[in-house]
Amino acid sequence: MELQIGTLPTLEDPAFATGRRKQRAPRKQSIYAPRQAAAPDKISRVIAAHQPKTPFLVVDLDIIADNYRTLRQTLPEAAVYYAVKANPSPEVIRLLCGLGSSFDVASPAEIELVLNAGAKPANISFGNTIKKERDIAWAFKRGVRLFAFDSEAELHKLARSAPGARVFCRLLTSCDGADWPLSRKFGCEADMAHDLLLQARDLGLEPHGLSFHVGSQQTRTDQWGAALQRASEVFASLKRAEVELTMVNIGGGLPARYQAAVAPVGAYASAITKALAEHFGSSLPQVIIEPGRSLVGDSGTIEAEVVLISKKSYDEDVRWVYLDIGKFGGLAETHDEAIKYRIEAVGRKGATGAVILAGPSCDSVDILYEKFQYQLPLTLKVGDRLRIHATGAYTASYSSVGFNGFDPLPTYCA
Repeated sequence: MELQIGTLPTLEDPAFATGRRKQRAPRKQSIYAPRQAAAPDKISRVIAAHQPKTPFLVVDLDIIADNYRTLRQTLPEAAVYYAVKANPSPEVIRLLCGLGSSFDVASPAEIELVLNAGAKPANISFGNTIKKERDIAWAFKRGVRLFAFDSEAELHKLARSAPGARVFCRLLTSCDGADWPLSRKFGCEADMAHDLLLQARDLGLEPHGLSFHVGSQQTRTDQWGAALQRASEVFASLKRAEVELTMVNIGGGLPARYQAAVAPVGAYASAITKALAEHFGSSLPQVIIEPGRSLVGDSGTIEAEVVLISKKSYDEDVRWVYLDIGKFGGLAETHDEAIKYRIEAVGRKGATGAVILAGPSCDSVDILYEKFQYQLPLTLKVGDRLRIHATGAYTASYSSVGFNGFDPLPTYCA
């Protein structure tokens, strides 16, 4: 069976029968060991058997299931609301829905996606703080009752179009230690959150709780502690004003494994559990966590083709290697070289040399890595393949619909 571009085969497809595996128990890891990436043998079998046109993304669903179970076991006090934006492939959503996950969504399209996968409206959080009022009304009509906000104007939209809904206010955080910070655009200061939640009560909404996000690909386990301290202070001040919050949403931030080793999820879970106990004691509210990258990042491998290898002068030793994928084709997180993927030259061994990696588009910003110079084999040729590992998150969902006429990045689930 030949795979078609844009299709999303799964383990139920007979073409992938040889790639099936029995469900495994979550892997045991030492506290400082890097987390396990997608199984290379399985990915290689899928690619070898069907040879899709590059570039493409292959996602190992077993890895996602393992990561979900590990998070539930190490942080049982938190309800998982998967951040759909990380990888919205229907197969991924159906898998997580079947495992019991709830969902963090940002648009009506994402709401439709998770409802079609079998999710219940009660298990959906409309977590985007920037929503059109007609989208709020549409979501409320579909049964969604949990909404985020961080401003007075958004609060009034919610009061008009989602009367009586449960609302939570997002706090600003510094995002220190995050490779992909999320500060300033979202959230408000603690004193403003206090006042807005009082307004929510007066507007007939249910002031449900607070949320924060310590930054995506957070490399420091201590960052949840400071945010939970601020949240607990707002809980206490509102209680004195006779408003009792019942939920804290600790956002995402748990990392995938890229170039640098990171602590396993258990180390982060331990730090979060300790901080919850320290700042909330026996009065622990409902806890929500919104993982995206940590669930799906390690599951994916992109295969790309080398289109051109060149130099800019006779005196230059560094090769420019141009791929058939770039920033606009799914590697947007190479912006400012923030996320450094693990890259493998397929079938090439021996001595290596520094390269600058760039994409194929006619845009000068489409350079992936120049400051951080990757080392690739000196024997690398035009037409060779590179595998870019840990690309299950924020790749296909970031790719353009056709900049320069290049197709969006297709995803194949196995």
